[in-house]
Amino acid sequence: MKKQLWQIGIGTFLFFTALVIKPNPEWIKTVLYLISYSIVGGVVIKKAVKNIFRGKVFDENFLMAIATIGAMLINEYAEGIAVMLLYQVGELFQDYAVDKSRKSIAELMDIRPDYANVKRGDELVRVDPDEVKLGDVIIIKAGERVPLDGKVIAGSSMVDTSALTGESAPRAVEVGQEILSGCININGVITAEVIKDYEESTVSKILDLVENASNKKSHSERFITKFARYYTPIVVILAVFLAFVPPLLIEKATFSSSIYAALSFLVVSCPCALVISIPLTFFGGIGGASKRGVLVKGSNHLEALAKTEIVVFDKTGTLTKGVFNVQEVVPVGIAKEELLELVAYAESYSNHPISESLKRAYGKEIDNNLVTDAKELSGLGVRATVEGKRILAGNAKLMQEFSIPHFEENLIGTVVHVAVNDQYAGYVLIADEVKEDSAQAINELKEANIKQTVMLTGDNKDIAGKVAAQLGLDDVYTELLPSDKVEKVEKLLLQKSAKGKLAFVGDGLNDAPVLARADIGIAMGGLGSDAAIEAADVVIMTDEPSKIVTAMRIARKTLSIAKQNIIFAIGVKVGVLVLTALGVVTMWAAIFGDVGVTIIAILNSFRALNVSRL
Repeated sequence: MKKQLWQIGIGTFLFFTALVIKPNPEWIKTVLYLISYSIVGGVVIKKAVKNIFRGKVFDENFLMAIATIGAMLINEYAEGIAVMLLYQVGELFQDYAVDKSRKSIAELMDIRPDYANVKRGDELVRVDPDEVKLGDVIIIKAGERVPLDGKVIAGSSMVDTSALTGESAPRAVEVGQEILSGCININGVITAEVIKDYEESTVSKILDLVENASNKKSHSERFITKFARYYTPIVVILAVFLAFVPPLLIEKATFSSSIYAALSFLVVSCPCALVISIPLTFFGGIGGASKRGVLVKGSNHLEALAKTEIVVFDKTGTLTKGVFNVQEVVPVGIAKEELLELVAYAESYSNHPISESLKRAYGKEIDNNLVTDAKELSGLGVRATVEGKRILAGNAKLMQEFSIPHFEENLIGTVVHVAVNDQYAGYVLIADEVKEDSAQAINELKEANIKQTVMLTGDNKDIAGKVAAQLGLDDVYTELLPSDKVEKVEKLLLQKSAKGKLAFVGDGLNDAPVLARADIGIAMGGLGSDAAIEAADVVIMTDEPSKIVTAMRIARKTLSIAKQNIIFAIGVKVGVLVLTALGVVTMWAAIFGDVGVTIIAILNSFRALNVSRL
């Protein structure tokens, strides 16, 4: 860009010097014009010649070259140089816009780790991340970037996940938890066991998604490519016709005026505004989305997202946290704290998710010496002796097995009944929690004119119905297998309009087939399965359903800007082309019709980068 600025600066100085001076001899003025032209237009002429030899004749470089050289041949030096000068200013704006939109992606690229500290015996060896193998033990020191996905086996720390999720708040990690590559370790020293090769790690997959996003063009971009392919040769033929036919048919027409009109026609016909600004707009939209923790795998998916009419959700891990937690402790004849303590001790030897949630809710250290005769009763629960008390903890069948009268009202979730010395002591209700922003996401989708919100789940009718009612979903289908979900989505696809799209949001391995079948597959990328992320078109790195609405707003804004540029550029060009062909306007109007429109369209494209308030 510095080189471009110097070229434009020197070229402009020489151009204005030639305009204002009145030298003697006159050829000095011509020499200044030619030097100015070679400085600002040399690159364009060089590209045009190269492209001709490559078989790409009818591009913007060819049109600029032929129009400006022709202008100077008929002694219109000022117009010819002005075209090149303003074209270079337009290119400068384009480069600035591309750099601006790449910044957020460049920031993402910074997540690529440079090295990994691998523990080999008593030594710590620094190696390339792609040389680390599964099962290797790595050390991540404070301030270092996590090189590969791993499981923490020693130490605890706060990690900065903003590069992956867009969220500024640090997260705590401790022994037993997974840590994702690309995060930055803030304070403590962490020892982790590598659970994925570098090629399969989170950081590698994100980089691959972003690097390949621009390869998948939107319908708008494909339209512009086809438009330019046919449009450019047609205008060249019309320009030749305009240069030579009028003087032969019209008495007062001269070749000099016809050639001038034809050259002006060539200048304004250049499709730069469309060829540059439309891809730039989508590139800005994708960059802006990645800044907000939403990875879009291509412009085509961004455009489809803007046209979404129906959004279909999986439940567990998408609208809910997918983690079972104690929701309610209801004691009978004993204190609440005692009931929770007894059931946590009784379940202390089990690794079942229900047992883990009970121990988590208790939150204190368990002295295993106080527990004897612990036994897991398959399909029923557990039996144990805690400080001499015989404890039974499990489902209703366990209570029936031991003929213990118990609470039998229908509850939404998993109920763990507890008996102490064969006397009913109450129950603990465990259920999956709805994500904090799920209700907000559904509400905002409806405000965004989404026609239908649907939930598909393998869960039972009571639990799923309660979640659907709590969130205000339009419809819910329960107890579905993965194949049933695909079938339901295919039926819902028939309910949208011809141009409308259906988006499916999921996170699990069983969601991969339906993610691929939907018009747009959206995966929860933070905790989602690899298969779901691979099958999806859009990845929400923060696991927040509300980011779906953010992605749609960004997509709609991007598409709106692209349409504005198409209508504005084609409208102005057609108007100026007609006026130029009729000889009503000069080449200066043609310059505005090309370079002016391009600059305005590029400046409008900048707006796609501003996503902070969406």
